[in-house]
Amino acid sequence: MTDLRAHTRAGAAATPTLIYDGDCGFCTSAVRLVERRLRPRCTIEPWQVTDLRSVGIPCSRAASEVLWVTLSGEVHGGAQAVAKLLLHTGGLWRYVGALLTRPPVSWLASGAYTVIARNRGKLPGGTPACALPPEQRPGVT
Repeated sequence: MTDLRAHTRAGAAATPTLIYDGDCGFCTSAVRLVERRLRPRCTIEPWQVTDLRSVGIPCSRAASEVLWVTLSGEVHGGAQAVAKLLLHTGGLWRYVGALLTRPPVSWLASGAYTVIARNRGKLPGGTPACALPPEQRPGVT
């Protein structure tokens, strides 16, 4: 299991961490696309192999939304995690990330994220595990 505290103790090489649902095909596909195309400056890992306790994140939260953990341990979820991810890329995506952090765009992004997250099992690449409520997912306590 990856200990998030190790990422923050690594000094200059330390990076924030994006935590996603590795059991969800849609989430995994989206993360792989981001890694290939945007090359964000962060660590990206599935919650299933992350020591969530080291930063006080319940498994049920990690199973229901993408999370961004800063070097200081601050946790952002959902659309704001996506915004933080985009802020850590180059080019124009950085500006899209900044826009997503400001109302009213942040409100719209949050609503869109909620709709996508609730329906990810129906989206291309979605798996049956995606459709289960967080408390019924394997490994969630």
